[in-house]
Amino acid sequence: MGIDETKQRYKELGFKCGLEIHQRLSTKHKLFCRCIANAESESPIFSIERRQRAVAGELGAVDQASSFESKKQKFFVYNIFRRSSCLVDCDEEPPNLPNLDAVRSAINICKSFNADIPDEIEIMRKGVVDGSDPSAFQRTMMIGYDGSMNVGDKIIPITSIFLEEESSGIIKNSDEYVEYGLDRLGIPLIEIDTDPVIETPKEAKQVAMAIGLLLRLTGTAQRGIGSIRQDVNISIKGGARVEIKGFQELETMDEIINAEIERQVKLLEIIDELKKRKAFVGVGIELTEIFSKTNSKLISSQIKNGGVVIGVKLSGFKGLIGMEIGNDLRLGTEISDYAKSSGVKGIIHSDENLDKYEISELESSKIKERLGMNNNDAFILVAEKKEKAEYAIHLAIERAKIAISNVPSETRAADSKRVSTRFLRPMPGRSRMYPETDTLPIDSNNILKEFKIEKVDVEKIKKQLDDEIKNAQLSEQMLWSKELPLYRKIIKTTGVNPAVVAAILLEKMKELKRNNIDVESINEETITRLFHLYKDGRITKGAIGELLSLTPKTPEEIDELIKSKKLGRISGKNLEKIIAENTASDNGKTIQNIMSKYRLAIDGEELNKLLKNKTNK
Repeated sequence: MGIDETKQRYKELGFKCGLEIHQRLSTKHKLFCRCIANAESESPIFSIERRQRAVAGELGAVDQASSFESKKQKFFVYNIFRRSSCLVDCDEEPPNLPNLDAVRSAINICKSFNADIPDEIEIMRKGVVDGSDPSAFQRTMMIGYDGSMNVGDKIIPITSIFLEEESSGIIKNSDEYVEYGLDRLGIPLIEIDTDPVIETPKEAKQVAMAIGLLLRLTGTAQRGIGSIRQDVNISIKGGARVEIKGFQELETMDEIINAEIERQVKLLEIIDELKKRKAFVGVGIELTEIFSKTNSKLISSQIKNGGVVIGVKLSGFKGLIGMEIGNDLRLGTEISDYAKSSGVKGIIHSDENLDKYEISELESSKIKERLGMNNNDAFILVAEKKEKAEYAIHLAIERAKIAISNVPSETRAADSKRVSTRFLRPMPGRSRMYPETDTLPIDSNNILKEFKIEKVDVEKIKKQLDDEIKNAQLSEQMLWSKELPLYRKIIKTTGVNPAVVAAILLEKMKELKRNNIDVESINEETITRLFHLYKDGRITKGAIGELLSLTPKTPEEIDELIKSKKLGRISGKNLEKIIAENTASDNGKTIQNIMSKYRLAIDGEELNKLLKNKTNK
């Protein structure tokens, strides 16, 4: 990426970074209604449509991010589900009292992060106009503040912890509308915010992993794809604070942060050059007549459908619109992303090869003449219906003007495929917050009296795993593994040696996955049943792996497979009989003869013991 991976380099860049970790909680019901919080495979029963607009927050101002989303003029479709959505989700009924199980879980998480709990928890509304909530706001409450956690030898301050509603799940996003599912809306979600004390992208990744680990270890976090999301706030000297949203996997987090740093560094270089050139941005001028006989299919199709072509001169921008600022990113991409927010497909600019749009040299010359361009100037074009084209060119002009003066403060999406970021909307401010008037505040002291707080100690859990498994590598893997709750359940209910359980859950399951065996389809009840059978001496350790490879879906299916595949354990007198029938010149050959026939049905330790006793006689 061109960024030196040293603390000193990031210090020179003025790099600042903080995290927002969003984790769904595992509760039976949603936060402000009694709908179930995890309805799998439920089909929608009908849908509703809404349009939304931005409103003033508590401070009397309209938030710029909400205003930006509102101007897209999209409508929103919401799928309704029988068990997992209701009138509260549709904003047709006031919220119920907060889910106290979720509040208790959140308070427990706060204590694990050493955070203080406010005496009175105030419920607020946060304006959201991207359509992800039919009410155009999200209910949120600060549950904790002034916390901290240790990551390595460094203390990471946790500034605030919020309990809030999860947004709707997006199903489809088109030019005209967005379709959402209300089954996800309102699931309790915890948000953990750190101070911007993170010094390198790699450290950001480490802190995110540590927070995710602690949340999982509380036992209250929901599991599964999409249940945790990481947002990263970064800035550099001379640049701007940018929020990168949507990290679901941490693998490329540090690379994407580096890409965003490089993007801002390049934008600062462009700003310096534009200032030297005394650059400025012109006004939108209609150029439709120039393309009255064009061979450009893209432009002619728009004109035939009643569209127009609008262009604008960017004085001093020549060669800079096409300048690379990251992986498959240019200043032109930035301007185009703003314009696309109006619903257009994109822009055309003069730093591109215009042949790909079938724009002739004559048409290009006429554009330059009409816009009054000089040698160092560039242009951008938008072809669309008039109202949409005018708004698109307005947004493009706005971004081009920003390019002369500063790096914009934005919310951007993490793009793990391109290892870069892309524009979503301007950075939101405090103007979108206002009090929730339909729900009373929560007295946290009453809740704290009702239940015992179980603070999570990561080091203590790690030591316990080391003592149980007696294998440093396996115990470290188990600490970070999603299988830890299942491991705990199995050793508690079956009494099987923890080392055996860990080896099968971490190593054998991984081996089977590599062989394209769908072990994820086996439920926990069925897996636990296998260990019960092993503990009761009905199957061997080797048979557990074989049965897992057959992907049984129910405990009853296991019994059928044991019978049909002859995987029941052979022991005692039956084993003694087999030994007698397969005795060779020495014990080694006897074992080889027997295990070649009955490998999965005979326990090696028992076989060795019986042979040793026989020899001693």
